[in-house]
Amino acid sequence: MKKVLMVAHQFPPVGGSGVQRSVKFAKYLPLYGWEPVVLTRDQGKMVLRDESLLKELPENIEIIRTPAYDLTVLPGILNKVGKFIAWKILIPDGEVLWMKKAVKACLERIGAGDINVLYTTSYPYSDHLFGLEVKKHYPDLFWLADFRDEWTNNPYLTDKPHRPSRMKRERELEKEVLEKADVLVTNTPIMKENFVRLNPGLDLETRMHVIPNGFDTEDFEGLPKEKTKNPQFTITYTGALYGRRKPDLFLEAVGNLVKNGKIKKEKIRIRFIGSFKHEVLKNLINKNGLEGSVDTIGYMEHGECLENMMASDAMLLLEGGGPGSEAFYTGKIFEYIQTNNPILAVIPENGAAAMLIRDTKTGMVCDWSDVKAIEKGFLDMYESWEKGESIIDPDYAEIARYDRKVLTGKLAELFNKFNKVD
Repeated sequence: MKKVLMVAHQFPPVGGSGVQRSVKFAKYLPLYGWEPVVLTRDQGKMVLRDESLLKELPENIEIIRTPAYDLTVLPGILNKVGKFIAWKILIPDGEVLWMKKAVKACLERIGAGDINVLYTTSYPYSDHLFGLEVKKHYPDLFWLADFRDEWTNNPYLTDKPHRPSRMKRERELEKEVLEKADVLVTNTPIMKENFVRLNPGLDLETRMHVIPNGFDTEDFEGLPKEKTKNPQFTITYTGALYGRRKPDLFLEAVGNLVKNGKIKKEKIRIRFIGSFKHEVLKNLINKNGLEGSVDTIGYMEHGECLENMMASDAMLLLEGGGPGSEAFYTGKIFEYIQTNNPILAVIPENGAAAMLIRDTKTGMVCDWSDVKAIEKGFLDMYESWEKGESIIDPDYAEIARYDRKVLTGKLAELFNKFNKVD
């Protein structure tokens, strides 16, 4: 079996949505004749931890773990100092400390002579710096760089850009990765369009390929398929809330429906499950008169989270607008689709996520900035629940395109085609 060295700082038992893509590729690559060898961080202090994800991996998988040097988990007063250095000083991110120490282990493993492909994935962007170092020592080793999100055109960075000198340096690093990687992959067609437009002369139209995130049918095995109507209309959001991704206008819209007597507060249950500032969220809940109708629940392991999603009546997707926001969709959207619950999508109405929901016919899109549209979407979904009617008609043929096994097969095709391995 051919071997691919996967450089992925975010890898189990690290938890969170960013881990899913790499762990699913590692899980299913052996089906296509590729054995993953993973280079990642150690199992020390982690902001989010999910031991259950380790069970996803192939038996006897080779994992090389090196010290993380994570400045964001320092104790006491040092924590703020560490975060400032990691987020504001180090280029391109705090994980560059890990990269500089781990590159020796990377080169030594490649030196064993049995690695056919190098795969690097971002975030963190420091993962791609491994590729630049490897190319200096092994220029003929095939390197595929996977951008789960954009780099210098990332909307969270365009909202709060670094100092000009740092932005210049990061653009230089990004361009070097785009130039020297043999093949590039990104997450959505719009992301690819942005990379092509912003980097003329690099032939990204042909060198960059789109492999979206997806769902793993095995994650849903053993979960109840039959839907039971909850005594309250239960809509669930899972994941992090930060930056543009916030529930302010959604909660305002639901609060308006309650205040205007269109929905009884005691008949709804809104659940936020994941990583967010609980006090900030509770203040928003109280401000909109929704106390007692909203649950705020911390991060939970992936399997338990799926159980809670399946037991809901609807799913809530949130994404704010602004420059670049139309380019991406979060990984959880595909798991939302697999629940067969209708998705209330409070997102940019012309973005990649909106197109996906319309194409799969799995939900209702309400532009993130239009409170009246959000009110109507929530009310329509509530009333269909109340009547016991389905408000969606999923296109299962379209949905099947996003199966993790199918998507991993596309990655393996790139390894085979461009690496010229029979």
